Amino acid sequence: MKKIYGNDIVFWGGGVDTQKTLPFGTPDDVYKQVRERIEIFNRGGGFVFNAVHNIQAKTPVANMLAMFKAVKDSGKG
Repeated sequence: MKKIYGNDIVFWGGGVDTQKTLPFGTPDDVYKQVRERIEIFNRGGGFVFNAVHNIQAKTPVANMLAMFKAVKDSGKG
């Protein structure tokens, strides 16, 4: 979709999988997934990072911090 519509629309969300990776992955898994998605969706601009859905109640704080760090490290957040 980014290749086809990336110059015409903004992608909002999809920055991290809130059902599997964020609550159950390691902080490294979260960091890698967020950076990968930012790299894909933000290529050429047009991406607003968002987790889209609610963060699950028992999500480890370390995973949320890894998500924030990945956004900050991208230089876009």
